[in-house]
Amino acid sequence: MIYLAIHKIIAGEPKYRQNQIFRYLLQEHISDWQEATTLPMTLRHQLSIDFPLTIAAQLIKAKNQAVSKAKIQLADGHSIETVLLMHTDGRVTVCVSTQCGCPAGCVFCATGRMGFVRNLQAEEIILQLLFWSRQIKKDGQRITNVVFMGMGDPFLNIEQVYQALSIFNDPQYFNIAARKISLSTVGIIAGIKKMASDPRQFNLAISLHAPNDRIRNKLIPMNKKYNISKILSAVQDYIKRTNRQVMFEYLLIDGINDDEYCAQQLAQLMDNNLYVVNLIPYNDTDLFRASSKKNIMAFRHTLEKQGIKVTQRYSFGADIDSACGQLVGN
Repeated sequence: MIYLAIHKIIAGEPKYRQNQIFRYLLQEHISDWQEATTLPMTLRHQLSIDFPLTIAAQLIKAKNQAVSKAKIQLADGHSIETVLLMHTDGRVTVCVSTQCGCPAGCVFCATGRMGFVRNLQAEEIILQLLFWSRQIKKDGQRITNVVFMGMGDPFLNIEQVYQALSIFNDPQYFNIAARKISLSTVGIIAGIKKMASDPRQFNLAISLHAPNDRIRNKLIPMNKKYNISKILSAVQDYIKRTNRQVMFEYLLIDGINDDEYCAQQLAQLMDNNLYVVNLIPYNDTDLFRASSKKNIMAFRHTLEKQGIKVTQRYSFGADIDSACGQLVGN
């Protein structure tokens, strides 16, 4: 963890001093130890040498300025991407990565197609929020929401993700409410079960993207291990234990999963008042094309006619490859 390196430096300092240091880093989000004015000059100097706060990153802004992407270089030379979204209602959302690459191998996803490099350490997940917090604090803003929807599946790196979650949720540090934090998975059962037993009310999202196993097997190779029936069984147990709403993400891909038959099948699967379908227009790649606006409207209408709760995500940041499924590292 990020603490270990600092603890070695401040091992001889009193407890209150250690607390000061962590607050400067994780609550005030300083970018230079000289900003920690209540610390002795000698300690600030030592921290600057032994634990520099520079984050090596390339910042890219979308044309509409509401979306920014950062490519962060890690200590081992690999890189990850993270996205900042500034909403018109005042929310500030960060999309974080949990793995460098992704072992899920979803064929429609740029991250999945790059393959798997390694899991991120908790400090590398935290680093993404630190970067954005420093960027926006000069404008008097703070991160209000976090979505684990970047590179990788958070439930395939669950221990490190939960360490980072504790820091994000801690009132002494980032102080982001559990209900403002969402974790998205292709359906890793162990992770769903862990969330079901967690008293904190983090949001669960399932990357479904197909109404049946035949189509999902083609899109998401891991469906052969975590098929729709197993996922829904785990989700039912999650709801029974938490009484929490679950979001099912559904990318609409032209000619693959966007016809009337698929909509009817999905409506049958989603027949639960705590299920919400989030329709996501696909971002074109060399393999697939986005559904037409006409097909998206018809698909949504079919679901709503069957009484299914539906939301629709509008794509932002496609011009800088920061939209859903576009993140890559290295």
